[in-house]
Amino acid sequence: MEFNKLLAEHGDWFYLIAFAWTFFEGETIVIFAGFAAAQGLLNPIFLLAATGLGSFVGDQSWFWVGRHFGLKLLDRFPRWRGGVDAALRWLDRYNTGFILSFRFIYGVRNFSSFAMGMSAIRGRRFLILNFLAAALWAACFVAVGYFLGHAFRAVLGDFARSFSLAMLGVFIAIACGVGVFHRLQRRRQLRVLPGAQVATPPT
Repeated sequence: MEFNKLLAEHGDWFYLIAFAWTFFEGETIVIFAGFAAAQGLLNPIFLLAATGLGSFVGDQSWFWVGRHFGLKLLDRFPRWRGGVDAALRWLDRYNTGFILSFRFIYGVRNFSSFAMGMSAIRGRRFLILNFLAAALWAACFVAVGYFLGHAFRAVLGDFARSFSLAMLGVFIAIACGVGVFHRLQRRRQLRVLPGAQVATPPT
């Protein structure tokens, strides 16, 4: 059975998958899903809600972990310190701007919410800004996938709806590219010497 037929018949489950994926990972599935939404296989509004909430809840969880267990985890995993210190330097320099944009910054993104949980930022302030940032991030990448999908459809006409292999190819290529990029960034992080001091969270 073709992938797009499965998506059309079981699309409601895909929103749950998109939520779970963005809870743990990044934008690759969002672009792919936006591409599918342009073919009429998914509802772009439901997709935006699922991916935005997944990203929000995921980073909110890492913030909570950083606030309550950050120092213990850094002692146990000292290799994280380079990424945490880099995120804290960005936060100290740009503050609100960094909270709104850290999802778009490769290299510190994976540590940012955890690091901010260890900073002096108030939990309520992070929650509000994190919600706005997650919505902005989801809107951007759903839009990218959606417009890519329409571009394919403009070129291929109605054949684009059944162009399952192309959609899968785009998704796999983006996923592989982003995965390689993340690996390179993580290796660089491990070579970064600790610089910033970890702030003690407010009591």
